[in-house]
Amino acid sequence: MKKVILNPLFIIGLVIRLGLVFLIQPQPVIEWYVPFLNISTTAFSLDPWELWLTHGGDPIAFPYGYVMWLTFLPLTLLCKLLSLPLIYGYGFTLIIIDFSLLQVLRKIIQNRDRLLLVTYWLSPIVIVASYFMGFNDLVPVLLLSLALYYVKKSNLLFCGMACIAAISAKLSMILALPFFLIYLIHNRGLRQLLPDYIKGMSIGIVITLLPFLFSYSGLSMIASNPEMIKVYKLAFDLGSGMFIYLVPLAYCITLYITWRVKRLNFELFNALMGLVFLLVVLMTPASPGWFIWTIPLLVSYQAISDRVSILLVSLFSVLYVLSSLLLSPTDFIFYYFNGLNIPETLYSSNDKLSSLIYTGMVATGIILAVRIYRENVIRNDYFRLSRKPFVIGIAGDSGAGKDTFSDSIMGLFGQHSVTTLSGDDYHLWDRQKPMWQVMTHLNPMANDLEGFANDLVSLTDGKSIQARHYDHSSGRMSKPFTIKSNDIIIASGLHALYLHILRKCYNLSVYLDIDEDLRRHFKLQRDVHQRGHTVERVLTSFEKREPDSERFIRPQAAHADLVLSLQPIRADILDDKNHNRPLRFKLVVRSRHGLNELSLTRVLVGVCGLHVDIISSNDASEVELTIEGETSAQDIELAAQMICPRIFEFLDIKPQWRDGVVGLMQLITLSHINQALTKRFIW
Repeated sequence: MKKVILNPLFIIGLVIRLGLVFLIQPQPVIEWYVPFLNISTTAFSLDPWELWLTHGGDPIAFPYGYVMWLTFLPLTLLCKLLSLPLIYGYGFTLIIIDFSLLQVLRKIIQNRDRLLLVTYWLSPIVIVASYFMGFNDLVPVLLLSLALYYVKKSNLLFCGMACIAAISAKLSMILALPFFLIYLIHNRGLRQLLPDYIKGMSIGIVITLLPFLFSYSGLSMIASNPEMIKVYKLAFDLGSGMFIYLVPLAYCITLYITWRVKRLNFELFNALMGLVFLLVVLMTPASPGWFIWTIPLLVSYQAISDRVSILLVSLFSVLYVLSSLLLSPTDFIFYYFNGLNIPETLYSSNDKLSSLIYTGMVATGIILAVRIYRENVIRNDYFRLSRKPFVIGIAGDSGAGKDTFSDSIMGLFGQHSVTTLSGDDYHLWDRQKPMWQVMTHLNPMANDLEGFANDLVSLTDGKSIQARHYDHSSGRMSKPFTIKSNDIIIASGLHALYLHILRKCYNLSVYLDIDEDLRRHFKLQRDVHQRGHTVERVLTSFEKREPDSERFIRPQAAHADLVLSLQPIRADILDDKNHNRPLRFKLVVRSRHGLNELSLTRVLVGVCGLHVDIISSNDASEVELTIEGETSAQDIELAAQMICPRIFEFLDIKPQWRDGVVGLMQLITLSHINQALTKRFIW
């Protein structure tokens, strides 16, 4: 914060604000806001609106709730105690709110202090609307930005409270509430925290909104606010007294578009909600204070876009200032300079000139809206992912660790975001059927691969399927149940890469090529201790299944994008039945058409402290890494943040990282998912 306060740009903005607070006395402030605050502090009442009307105050003076009143109350009381003009209390409160909003934006848009000082702190829209014209829209915008910050940090209790506080400060902020709800419902990682958001809203409603409902005077002041009817100005007359109001129509359409985006991240949610406020402002003869509602969106847009965006926003701001200052006093509110009327010669006497400038501002705003929709929405990774799930195919021999590996990937994205499809559930017969005497599970003819492929295609298309589960303990199929599509689909099985149509469905295909002795060791442990088979039966199955494994399973490795081979460092330990030493492994990774194996190698060595050998084919189309050593889940997570930071927004709120070899598999797979997403967006 100290670095920002000492920045010359901040000092310039602060001096401008202080100068306007001491020199400018806007009429809404000196005729409405300050007198309202003065009366409410002279004869204190929990219903200041009733007190105001009782003293003959203007019914449109303070159409706000308790939060707006309480915001300006402390410095008003202080100025009254020190016998200072109350307008200074109002102005300094605005500066405090303004500075607080700058800090919130710094937390949302990190490491861009200079840009924030230029685009927000020196914004002509903020300065003119707040300090020259005296509007208080900074208060609800600050609270709404706080709600954005809390939802980004997954603190939904405070997010809900901030949303209701923003609505209490200014009823118009209720426009944002459906977008928050849609975001929390469609972001599967946050959906589990929705009760916290509802709880926060409930607390906010009890504290700020319910008491206001008992103030008939306060409700009547909001109802009589002339700004409320501006949303109905732009309309199509259908005749016979029927109208189509374009602002509510545009709002509903944008809300529907947001609802249709099945996977929302923070940037996409922020852009869509900000677009609503921008469209409302552009499509109504809005109060100049309303334009402050668009500031968080415009600042966020400039932070991620190019110089053209900064030029467009600058032009929009200049046209806003000109159009605001050229309004005729008969069309808007008078302003005073040190208590004297501003000469009408300062206003344009040419209505066409004023209208042309306003038209130019709206045109620039529409261009900005189109660019924001194109760059922040259509090109957003989550938006593009919403059109089609990301599908991972995992193949490998029986006992190769497909379920363990699938569970580890699910732990990163969260169960709420992953749908799994198991090839075991497509065995044609129960274990008791005589067909298993002449055929093994490894034979494609013993499995309904066509049904497996059709169901995978349906899930990829976003449709639900009816499936059954194969119980390895009983050897029987369960009753049919529904499986829904999801953000991530993991299809694993003995033949997951066997059919061409299956391979075409995957965005990333993985083959688990475990060392054969190690595979038999793990399978023996699993089938005996977990599935209740006898040792003799498992050993017999090894010999019976070996021909089918060699013929049908192992050749699938040639079709995988990523081959993960787990091998023991000391194979002789497996022959010692009485050994008590833990098994130590090395991981051999074969990657086809990878993008960042060198970066991956650097973090594996530098962050995880592992030994890595790398071999590349002559045309660099295939890379083989041999990785040895022990590492922790914390190091794995740090390495992932370094090589694929963008993928983290797709992960669960608290991804479950594993230690050791499984963690390495998570890291390498996540790196390839990141690459596959990039390729998918390019193609």
